[in-house]
Amino acid sequence: MGYLAGSLPVGVLVGRLYGFDPQKAGSGNIGTTNVARIGGPIPAALTFLGDFLKGLLPVLFARYLVEDQFSTLVVGIFAFLGSICSVFLGFKGGKGVATGFGVWLGLTPLAALTAFVLFVMVLLGFRIVSVASLSAATVLPVAVAALGYPRDYFGAAVLISALVFYRHRGNIERLIAGSEPKLGRSKPEPLAGSQN
Repeated sequence: MGYLAGSLPVGVLVGRLYGFDPQKAGSGNIGTTNVARIGGPIPAALTFLGDFLKGLLPVLFARYLVEDQFSTLVVGIFAFLGSICSVFLGFKGGKGVATGFGVWLGLTPLAALTAFVLFVMVLLGFRIVSVASLSAATVLPVAVAALGYPRDYFGAAVLISALVFYRHRGNIERLIAGSEPKLGRSKPEPLAGSQN
């Protein structure tokens, strides 16, 4: 159930509501940044909210049903996996940042908020979403360990952060090349591009 919830392609559904397909415009990614580039702030906000909730709600639901922390963690991991490897999109998906935030807010609120604060600070400083996302992914496992959460939570945080880095490999290449666009600036990207 966590995987199916995470698999819901919110960006695609929002795009249909507003008359566009994020898979066929901009970077081709279904996440908030590309939806904002194509459709503007309202579709982007709806996409972020939906992606966030599909990570948070399965974790809260699992916590309500069972008291076992490990089972709740597994639900969160599968919700995240659904967001980057959706059964509804031929096992493709987004980059998992908003869904991952929802998952970790449900599992480890203080660690998630620490990563979120860093995300906001880096975004305000550099105005590059990918840099902010990668910074948050870097600090999350450190925060989970430093705040004394269970060891298996730390292992899951390392795994999810590594997958976030993997999903951002195209962004990392552009950052190295100095061609990654800043927030509020668009640059031509191939239609129906890769999910990078």
